[in-house]
Amino acid sequence: MGFKKLINSKKTLSLIAALVLFGTNQLMAQDVAVAQGTTTATTPDSMASSAMWTGVGYYVLLFLIASVCVAIVGKILKIYDLTLTIQGKKGLNWNGIMGVVCLLFLISGLYGAYWSLTVQGSMSLPEAASAHGVDIDNMFLVTAILTLIVFFITQTLLFGFAFFYRGSDKRKAYFLPHNNTIEKIWTIIPAAVLTVLVVFGFFTWQKIENSTQVAGDINIDVTGHQFAWELRYPGQDGKLGNVNYTLVTPNNKVGVDFKDPNSTDDIQADTLVIPVYKYIRLNIHAQDVIHSVYMPYFRLQQNAVPGLPTFFRFEPTITTAAMRLKTENPKFEYNLYCNKICGGIHYNMQKVVRVVTQAEYQDWIAKQKPYLTDRLKKDLKMADVKSAGNQKLSVNRLALNN
Repeated sequence: MGFKKLINSKKTLSLIAALVLFGTNQLMAQDVAVAQGTTTATTPDSMASSAMWTGVGYYVLLFLIASVCVAIVGKILKIYDLTLTIQGKKGLNWNGIMGVVCLLFLISGLYGAYWSLTVQGSMSLPEAASAHGVDIDNMFLVTAILTLIVFFITQTLLFGFAFFYRGSDKRKAYFLPHNNTIEKIWTIIPAAVLTVLVVFGFFTWQKIENSTQVAGDINIDVTGHQFAWELRYPGQDGKLGNVNYTLVTPNNKVGVDFKDPNSTDDIQADTLVIPVYKYIRLNIHAQDVIHSVYMPYFRLQQNAVPGLPTFFRFEPTITTAAMRLKTENPKFEYNLYCNKICGGIHYNMQKVVRVVTQAEYQDWIAKQKPYLTDRLKKDLKMADVKSAGNQKLSVNRLALNN
């Protein structure tokens, strides 16, 4: 029975949780050291990882110590209250104590919210670099402002009422079983606000997710596999050739079907280069597991699902050169990430995204290599067909000469 009480004790469970966290901290620190090939190396990455987990353990221990201190103070007050009762004196006014505690909790909570907004608020995403990104940021801003207003009003009323209307022998609580006016106020106002948010969000999201192809759009194939992104651009015809997963080979990584005449001039690239103020339509594919095209500066994220092509259409508005000036970072680059934990080398799925002017884009695209490489031609036996054709032509010419 005593053992069962010990197991059900919240303090025991908290202690076990702290020990488990501490053990996990040590194991992860060892894993980092082993991954780096030594247990004594102190590289910046290992130091940052160790500091992060040390910080978590540190704050957990602080929380446990604070909880123990509160429990001790509570026990002392309880003993003091019992002592007063035994002596025939009036005991502690627990209603007053709890009211003061609620007031202190309100003040500390509001200060914590203020600190979070002023200190951590600067950690929000940087300026959006796409047209739809501005709409998304506005939607989040409106939602955040309304939520903060509701938060400060409700929390102030909740804990303020607990303090100002705490139990007292001098007054009697008024019992209010029902009030239609109050019911209408706290039903209609939230419903109206939520309706506005939902409608605003619906039309914004519908506009953003409209990936219908329009004449003049630049179509780019983005194919994810463990663990890389493959990029394919259309050639001079402006059209991408079809793909077929059964045609995937080491030299034909995305399975381009060269029976489609539009595929012969397709271009492969190592960097996602796109012109500013031009609509880009990403054709997103996955070959093995679910990946996710994620470009935070463009507020762009779309899953890449095996067997189910997805699309995203957007317009970049800030060139890489302009963003370097804005961030005062001459080495700044946009990046394409995978936002799904797709395996052990998930971190390797990165591509540089460069936004350039239209003239720079035309100059860059003219220098890119065709997707149909010599090795791929050899795999497809295109060279044999060409040589056979030349040989036949040579025979015919000899015949004509005779």
